[in-house]
Amino acid sequence: MLTINEIFYSIQGESTFAGQPCVFVRLTACDLRCSWCDTQYAFHDGQKRSLSEVIKEIESYKCQLVEITGGEPLLQDDVYPLMTHLSTHGWTVLLETGGHHSTERVPSEVITILDVKCPGSGESDRNDLTNLRRLRQGDELKFVIKDREDYDFACDVMQRHAVAERATTVHFSPVHGVLDPKQLSEWILADRLQVRLQLQAHKYIWGPTARSV
Repeated sequence: MLTINEIFYSIQGESTFAGQPCVFVRLTACDLRCSWCDTQYAFHDGQKRSLSEVIKEIESYKCQLVEITGGEPLLQDDVYPLMTHLSTHGWTVLLETGGHHSTERVPSEVITILDVKCPGSGESDRNDLTNLRRLRQGDELKFVIKDREDYDFACDVMQRHAVAERATTVHFSPVHGVLDPKQLSEWILADRLQVRLQLQAHKYIWGPTARSV
């Protein structure tokens, strides 16, 4: 059984798959409390659903791109058989995880989007940076950046852990409504960083407080 907050069909707003139609499976519960979290409603709200029920609903959208997110999806053990089934039955599966739980059990076919927490989140001491060694070609790394301290932290993590050799794409995403994307862009250009500026497209399409989009 899985505790599901919501399943919905929308336009992917982040990652290298941004702009593509995608089915989102949002699992309930998170053991982080990031200062900029935009899905606090997923902390507790949810319904118990069987794997077969979840798979049937995913199938109904007739879309082969699925993102499993949260909350923190790796808190629920049945997420692993769900990922295995989807990734071996024709779906492209994205897993977005906070990076503080080991990704060792994530199936190799799944694209992991690892969200390393910067100091501005209030949760950077929870990072399990050994997960960086588990990144495979095709996996992606994300830093949500609130200010210059966060930017410098992200640059330091990238350098110390040779991130460019592991993750296919590194995203620098400004906290929506807090850090001006222009400012972040200027920092990236000044330092000649080989990263991707990520804007949350769904927030520009439907607004920053809309749910199920």
